[in-house]
Amino acid sequence: MPSRLSHIHIQASTLVTALGLAALSGCASGPAPKVAPTATTPANATPPAAPASAIEGQATTQPLANNDATVNERFAQWVASFRETARAAGIDEATLHAALDGVRLRPRAVELDRAQPEFTRTLWDYLDAIISPQRIAAGQQKLAQLQPEADAASTRYGVPGPILMAVWGLESNYGSNYGDVPVFDALATLGFEGRREAWARSELLAALKIVQRRDIEKDRMVGSWAGAMGQTQFMPSSYLAYAVDADGDGRRDIWGSMADVLASTANFLARSGWRAEEPWGTEVQLPAGFDPARADSGLRQTSAQWAAEGVRTMDDTPLPALADASVLQPAGARGPAFLVGRNYRTVLRYNNSTSYALTVCLLAQRIAGGATVQASWPRDLRALSRSEVLALQTALNRKGFESGKPDGQVGPATRSALQQYQRSIGLPADGFPTADLLTRLQQEP
Repeated sequence: MPSRLSHIHIQASTLVTALGLAALSGCASGPAPKVAPTATTPANATPPAAPASAIEGQATTQPLANNDATVNERFAQWVASFRETARAAGIDEATLHAALDGVRLRPRAVELDRAQPEFTRTLWDYLDAIISPQRIAAGQQKLAQLQPEADAASTRYGVPGPILMAVWGLESNYGSNYGDVPVFDALATLGFEGRREAWARSELLAALKIVQRRDIEKDRMVGSWAGAMGQTQFMPSSYLAYAVDADGDGRRDIWGSMADVLASTANFLARSGWRAEEPWGTEVQLPAGFDPARADSGLRQTSAQWAAEGVRTMDDTPLPALADASVLQPAGARGPAFLVGRNYRTVLRYNNSTSYALTVCLLAQRIAGGATVQASWPRDLRALSRSEVLALQTALNRKGFESGKPDGQVGPATRSALQQYQRSIGLPADGFPTADLLTRLQQEP
């Protein structure tokens, strides 16, 4: 997603939204700003309770029905206003005519942008669905078919072919589904709706620059409902910053040229911090008595330091050389543990979701012929619904464990509050939300 989702990234580190699973390609967000934005995506924020402005300075509580004459008139006014902004920014008349004259309101984009699924899926269910034998085999087949292009990108940018295949596989299922919504329609609609207007206007201006530079014809600029484009879902701003003409035809075609697709994706990762000399990480065994609170992305040290504490690989071979590694326990203290380094965090720049980044890395590992996850997931646990997370946050706040304003999403503040509560009752402080913890919190005075 250097594109991504202006998209919508999966917010919780251990839970995956049903929306995220259903729209593998629509979630790419490019390099964030992310999702909404990923190194380019606008950060995914919870939609406000009240609808945002439909035209600058005006609010609407009505759905954006495209057969509503008033809404269509206001949309036309918004486009006219934006046209003046773009003209002042140096966009020529020919480009404005080609890109904006036929732009259409897409109410479905607003519906999806505002969507906040009530129910979630566990990380292990998500991994089971995504890292399937079929997807692994397809990735291996595609890598063999595209070996020259993948090798060229890897040589130039230092990003392994299996990683590029895994990103491609998640973003568009290897090019089979990267969306068919005109980018100008999607971004104009989101700008008009207003919840993230400044971001949408910026991306829309970037899209106009792409057309003006003749990188691609306007009619070929199609993608997700959020404006993410091409086979690995770049937002327009990410495209301008990272897209590469690898086949030498004078165009940066992330829709039809696999040389351009793979090189552009590798360039994004390389410029986001990828270290060619390091792996992404590895599954590990933790020593007896390991404090789960040390499984914190902010606690980083060398592999040698972790080894000195008793952290080992699953087969007792030496830990990979990682300069600033952290322990990741995405399913809490009862689930698998991973030692992850800079390259794992670089994938997070593509889409700021633990579930996404871990899935990319594990899928790449399997495409390369590596092992599956060996430790068991806590499959007896279920994911908390959005309303249950709200209740959990409310209960934590009531007891003095500050989780911030309840929003139904498990973020760093909620995990920290939950860790404090777990310590107070003598439980391993892994910050992992469960139904049992919610029940206990609600039953306590």
